[in-house]
Amino acid sequence: MTCRIIIADDHPMFREGMLRTVQRLLPEACVEQAGDLDTVLEMLKTGGEVDTLILDLRFPGLTCISQLGELRQQLRRTTLIVVSMVDDPQLIEQVMAMGADGFIGKNIAPEEIGQALLAIRQGEVLVKFAPSGLLPLDTNTLTARQQDVLRLIAQGKTNKEIAKALDISPFTVRIHVSGLLRSLNVPSRAAAAVKYSASL
Repeated sequence: MTCRIIIADDHPMFREGMLRTVQRLLPEACVEQAGDLDTVLEMLKTGGEVDTLILDLRFPGLTCISQLGELRQQLRRTTLIVVSMVDDPQLIEQVMAMGADGFIGKNIAPEEIGQALLAIRQGEVLVKFAPSGLLPLDTNTLTARQQDVLRLIAQGKTNKEIAKALDISPFTVRIHVSGLLRSLNVPSRAAAAVKYSASL
């Protein structure tokens, strides 16, 4: 029987890579792609039951982690797999608490992603990612958006205030903060602010 799989990611290259991985592992699957949450929700209304939803965490339309819980309620019989660059254990724990069946880091090898997908679809509750940013990096290696977030952290702004200033969701700010702490190799926002001030 053909199973229906949706790959939901806003990066076409990653979607294409994931599509090839899924087609190689599950040649009988009907694989569809979506670049934002509205498209996913439309797809869920048509075309029959979805066997597996592979969803990026930093995804247009996904503005807070509670939406994962809503998707879980809506898709009780669907395997929900979150695939992301995020490697913050606390955030991943929250993702799993919202009912995700598994979490796969985008920074692991393609064959490992494939093995993890199969294991999760077969009922294994799996979190597989490779912690990155083991070497201390200076602020010049940060993206422009990360530098904006870091500058506002150094000014003592809260996530909510940063979100308002940059016109992004607090959830997205949390993901940027998580990436910042990793990139700067520091344990806290305060330490990141100190490191930022020292670099000026």
